[in-house]
Amino acid sequence: MQTAGALRKKDLKRFRGILEEKKEEILKNAKRTLNEDMALDADDMPDEMDLASSEYLQSFTFRLRGREKTFLKKIDHALAKLDEGTFGICEECEEPISAKRLEARPETTLCIRCKEDQERIEKSYG
Repeated sequence: MQTAGALRKKDLKRFRGILEEKKEEILKNAKRTLNEDMALDADDMPDEMDLASSEYLQSFTFRLRGREKTFLKKIDHALAKLDEGTFGICEECEEPISAKRLEARPETTLCIRCKEDQERIEKSYG
């Protein structure tokens, strides 16, 4: 396995901190949602409009949580790559991912060129 030779130990440590911070924030938000937002009671809803609004809010919240769950998986994958010594290496072409791209999206698994190729392919099948 190739290691992220372009990244120094201090960079790797900093990226680990950023990823762990993002993970903690997602988990904190999820706990808050469980404790507050999801405590909707139909008996507290006096009419159909309030109930419909509540259902829409719940649906929106579940979609948001789905995205957060996906993001959490990406963060966990990036943390595993840090442990394996493969963080910062594109999973497609195996070239180093630029530090600038990692700064913007430390959970990324693709270099910008491979990501753009992936998006072009997805768009063409669209």
